[in-house]
Amino acid sequence: MSEKPIKKDEEVESESESEEEKEEEEVTDLSNSDVATKYREAAKICNLALQGVIQQCVAGARIIDVCKFGDSVVEQSCAQVFRSKSVEKGIAFPTCVSVNECVCHNSPLESEEQPPLENGDMVKVDVGCHIDGYIAVTAHTFVVGADPATPIEGPQADVVKAAYLGAQAALKTLRPGNTNKMVTEAIARVAESFGVKAVSGTLMHQMKRYVIDGNKVILLREEPGMEQRVEDCTFEPFEVYSVDVAMSSGEGKPRETDTRTTVFKRAVDQQYRLKMRASRYLFNEVNARFPTMPFSLRALEDERQARMGVVECLKHELLHPYPVLYERAGDHVAHFKLTVLLLQSGTVAVTGMPLPEGLYNSDKAVDEQTAALLATSNKKKKRNKKKKAAGGEGDEKEEA
Repeated sequence: MSEKPIKKDEEVESESESEEEKEEEEVTDLSNSDVATKYREAAKICNLALQGVIQQCVAGARIIDVCKFGDSVVEQSCAQVFRSKSVEKGIAFPTCVSVNECVCHNSPLESEEQPPLENGDMVKVDVGCHIDGYIAVTAHTFVVGADPATPIEGPQADVVKAAYLGAQAALKTLRPGNTNKMVTEAIARVAESFGVKAVSGTLMHQMKRYVIDGNKVILLREEPGMEQRVEDCTFEPFEVYSVDVAMSSGEGKPRETDTRTTVFKRAVDQQYRLKMRASRYLFNEVNARFPTMPFSLRALEDERQARMGVVECLKHELLHPYPVLYERAGDHVAHFKLTVLLLQSGTVAVTGMPLPEGLYNSDKAVDEQTAALLATSNKKKKRNKKKKAAGGEGDEKEEA
């Protein structure tokens, strides 16, 4: 047998550089059809979990049970896709069920008792899934026990329709060449038409692989004198965004109460040598299981250790909290979230559910400008060039 030739250091270094170049060349935006497929698969699972959770939300249901059910749907569904490949997949945002004046992020622990759901409760469900780091998120609002035979009217109907149509207006505005400010303005027109307030502090983010809160940001509500500001940005082809719209019949300025924060995300740019054993347990678990995605303390085996350890982790800014926020008692709050892909063929929302026909009757309507926006197609106009004997330009037609 001939001996395998020994490679020189220069050859080894050259091969190493070549492998690095291949990794750098990997396309992780929507121009890669495999990436688009993974976003769509994650979206299918999101929508499935959302539908399942809504079915579980009946009078007498425990919120903790509903949240656990939503998480289990995501995990079990992820196990059924991309089985032959070594692909990371799972929960990108833990199931949250927020009731009435609770705006968002309510995902209780086993040790915490919350009142069961009742008929007439206005429920906001929030869930997220990722396939190979490509994230899809969604949220929907509904009323427990609602029946189209007795439509919902008044402020409840106003706030639901405003939030839903606000999300649709944002979807129609999210096109290459448009700006984040245009989206904020479109949502503001809807809120004004229905006499409600967009919830302040809400941000919509561009999403990338393993990044749920990218640098391009859309402000839901902008007011003179507000401290919160975002940089102006222009949307580009092949980007992905989370459209996140919450509306309130109250002031739209939610606050924290004594409800425990249970949803967190690892602050990847922070490091600290933790002192407490419980803190190290939590931090090691997070680094191993949730290095980039939001998670619930409920997902950890030792809940007591997790509750103890989170304090030191927060003190040293190793975790980013998603606090449970509330409007004033009696206020109505609606929340809708879409995952939006800016494809070459046009803008498409791959998550979300429509409102039931005739269930929400509002005596208010959008203004003419918004009505015209909502009537536009999400598809791009396709140039259909035809060769003619005498020469000339082809006509344009819109993609079906």
